[in-house]
Amino acid sequence: MIKLYGVPQSRTMRCLWMVGETGQPYEMIPVAIEGGKIADAALLRVNPNNKMPALVDGDVRIFESMAINIYLAEKHAPDMKAASPAEAGTIAQWTLWVATEVEQAVMDWATHAVLRPADQRDATIATTAKAKIDRALGILDAALKGRDWLVGDRFTVADVNVASVCYRLLVYPDLAKFANVKRWFDACWARPAAQHARKLREAQ
Repeated sequence: MIKLYGVPQSRTMRCLWMVGETGQPYEMIPVAIEGGKIADAALLRVNPNNKMPALVDGDVRIFESMAINIYLAEKHAPDMKAASPAEAGTIAQWTLWVATEVEQAVMDWATHAVLRPADQRDATIATTAKAKIDRALGILDAALKGRDWLVGDRFTVADVNVASVCYRLLVYPDLAKFANVKRWFDACWARPAAQHARKLREAQ
């Protein structure tokens, strides 16, 4: 059985979504946290970086959330993996793009516009982050013009990776300005596996 180390209130949610898409049985192994820091010898044996999530599937050990998702697609979800070298490159493109161009801006915006109490927010950080997000959403909007999904004509691991990194944009006030992204984003998060992962994350 697949073993997934982590807690839903972390990047592990991305993998909970993806493993849900596969339909494979899995065991969620909570990671011990003490004083706000990870302190779990079992996790360290799987991921020497001592970060979650990490996955064990038989003899396979994988860390990094989106690498885990790509592995799960390759092994357990043939319709969601690349069907050609061109698709493999495009899946990698969007996965790396959202990790390098979008993730930090989303985290900064959410922290200083939504999550922290008003007196602990930095408006400059929030404004700078929002500008980066809007630029990225413009790029994504153009890529989704006339198509339902990011790669090919079907829902793939690329959609899971990009949409899950953008989880905090579910409450982004300007998302509707990017009509193609909004349509795609709503379709991604309406999937049962996405809803289940979100429910787990927001349960605590």
